[in-house]
Amino acid sequence: MQCCFFEDETARNFAPLTLTRPIDDLRTGILTLGEKWRACLPNVKWTRSIRKELEKNFANELIDKNEFCFWINSRFTPNTSLLNEIKKLSAGQKIISNEAVVAVKVDGATALKWQNAGQPEFDGLSTAASVQTESINYLWDLYLINSNEIAVDLERLNHPSSSNIDVSSDAALINEENIFINEGAKIQAGAILIAENGPIFIGKNADLSAGEIIEGPAAICEGSVIKPGAKIHANTTIGLVCKVGGEVSDSIFHSYSNKAHDGYLGNSLIGQWCNFGAGTNNSNLKNNYSNVRLTDWHSGKITETGQQFLGLIMGDHSKTAIGTRLNTGTICGVNCNIFSDGFPPKYIPSFSWAGPKDIQTYKPEKAFETMQAVMARRDVAFTEDYKKLMKFIFEHR
Repeated sequence: MQCCFFEDETARNFAPLTLTRPIDDLRTGILTLGEKWRACLPNVKWTRSIRKELEKNFANELIDKNEFCFWINSRFTPNTSLLNEIKKLSAGQKIISNEAVVAVKVDGATALKWQNAGQPEFDGLSTAASVQTESINYLWDLYLINSNEIAVDLERLNHPSSSNIDVSSDAALINEENIFINEGAKIQAGAILIAENGPIFIGKNADLSAGEIIEGPAAICEGSVIKPGAKIHANTTIGLVCKVGGEVSDSIFHSYSNKAHDGYLGNSLIGQWCNFGAGTNNSNLKNNYSNVRLTDWHSGKITETGQQFLGLIMGDHSKTAIGTRLNTGTICGVNCNIFSDGFPPKYIPSFSWAGPKDIQTYKPEKAFETMQAVMARRDVAFTEDYKKLMKFIFEHR
């Protein structure tokens, strides 16, 4: 069995996080969207139909033309009912949800043709089922479903835990049967984990420092460090190899990002390799309690989100200076530096220096030097293919 992720026209709603990754690499709950499908269908060869600028930086095996192939819309999350409908598909059939194609089964030759063209062609396929199922339609949906996805991901991972852990006798684990601690994790004295309102997942080799409070549902993923005295509120996911302190609520960090100091972050989505200066705070609620408006990444027009709570959306490799204050509904691209004694703009294009008076272009050569230095600290190579992706983002900012 082979499956191929694809993106539909809704993919435009997920920039700037998808400037550097396909939709299946977005995280909600414990796992990325792609990892959820792989966990549900473990004995499957997975590949992608991927945008050209991303193809050198993400695994993308060619489809075997001699086997049938299932095409999976990567913004939909798997569940038992949907998986059963997919398994019942015959060649040339599709599953739809609210007019969007969720899954398709075709012969291998057709699938390979679509993959080489970079776009599937679903016209003429018959509809086998019309379903109502969970999907991501806008970026903020990632944290709106985060609590539920933490619980469901634990089931997908078969509620993992390990005996090879280091938990201080002076740590407090409340409703301990709902706390899942993986191999190599360390929980220091004075840490308080409260799982009364939802599960808490602690990934491999995570380090929870002294005196912090974590309220479930929450996920602290592999290799991440929670700094002393931190307050991690419910509906929060800290992705792989992050360092997080201060106060965080209703937010998702993708991976390799740091917020090591005091300051508040709420209802926010943070990409890879971001860094927050000490005392950075964001607003996630307007003073008049009205719904937050957000600048559409592609059109630049102000759009209604329908959300009362919406903080910061930050693309990869962006950073804030100490004492930065971010307004409700701020959207920031890739490779930005934000420094201001007031509120910086709510829309910050990629490769920008956002200062107190204006936005200036961040020269790519200087940005690359910083990126290489930052990634080297985590033993991750700044490859030529990754550099080409960043050049593409700069040229199309």
